[in-house]
Amino acid sequence: MIYKFRVILDAEEDIFRDIAIDENDTLEDLHNSIVNSFDFDGMEMAAFYTCDDKWNQDQEIPLFDTGDNPGEGLTMADYLLSGMFDKDSTKMIYVYDFFNMWTFFVELAAIEEPESGVSYPDVLFSHGIMPMTAPDKEFASEKDEFGSEFEDDYDDEDLDMFEGDDSFEDYGFEDNWN
Repeated sequence: MIYKFRVILDAEEDIFRDIAIDENDTLEDLHNSIVNSFDFDGMEMAAFYTCDDKWNQDQEIPLFDTGDNPGEGLTMADYLLSGMFDKDSTKMIYVYDFFNMWTFFVELAAIEEPESGVSYPDVLFSHGIMPMTAPDKEFASEKDEFGSEFEDDYDDEDLDMFEGDDSFEDYGFEDNWN
């Protein structure tokens, strides 16, 4: 069977690629198809993330084994598409280049019979032009949802809290101890 995916850049503009790939290919093969279809050089780290129907990120599946004990961690090459996607499990998140965080939503759109004369993987449709730089991400902590409960009344006087305090003299610290 052939899996048809829509791979959407997480951006304001509509930028996506439709990719057809064999169900017996791996996540690494899908990674390579995404890299090629979006004109990346393929020299950066990448990972897929399992997620729920609302795109909440879960388990990481990296391109390379990044674990403490080499050979113990599973990579994209260890996962067949047929084992990761089906009619009930249709979504994954893909991140390319962890410095720039190119983030994509990968969704299984169809499972069909292969067409004769077509070699897979195949880019079926390309829409939108990739921006020169990755779109900015707004993380939850930047929205003040997290930090508001930890705010205090910090001011410059807090830096002088030990000024004029002789309590450290009891411990043998000198002014120029280094």
